[in-house]
Amino acid sequence: MQKGGWVYLMSNRRNGTLYLGVTSHLSLRAWQHREGRIDGFTKEYGLKRLVWYEWHDDIRTAIQREHTMKHWKRAWKVHLIHAMNPEWDDLYEVLNQ
Repeated sequence: MQKGGWVYLMSNRRNGTLYLGVTSHLSLRAWQHREGRIDGFTKEYGLKRLVWYEWHDDIRTAIQREHTMKHWKRAWKVHLIHAMNPEWDDLYEVLNQ
């Protein structure tokens, strides 16, 4: 049985650099990015703010969605963020309430 997954966007500030990822455990992955526990792009650019996320019942669907979105224009990703989180708040705090 497959479990679900999250597609998510991290940023460093409003209208800042974006990182698109997929995970089966969003709060843990967002915490890892915030704490600089994951080497690479997010650590190098200080992307600690979870600004958008989307749940999928099947991780394979989430992976496909991430793959598709990687080819999107930045403006389309920004539109998704503005629809869910117009102030670009850090949604990590919402996850852990």
